[in-house]
Amino acid sequence: MRDKKDNATFDLPGFGRAAPLEPEAKRPPAPRARRTGARQEQLELLEPTDTTGLPVWVRDDKLDLTGLPVWAPDDVKPD
Repeated sequence: MRDKKDNATFDLPGFGRAAPLEPEAKRPPAPRARRTGARQEQLELLEPTDTTGLPVWVRDDKLDLTGLPVWAPDDVKPD
């Protein structure tokens, strides 16, 4: 389809009708190489975990049971 503003678009070399393609000769596929699976190894975690894989819960005196910090007055110092 010609553009009305550019009449020379299809007059340029290479913009003519394409010649019909001939099918390429197919080569037989190369034999597949058998892959060996990578060996898996168990990595040691930085923190001890329970049976679910989550870190073991450790009681911290600076946090309450919900994980929020325990606020203490400035004049009271923990023992």
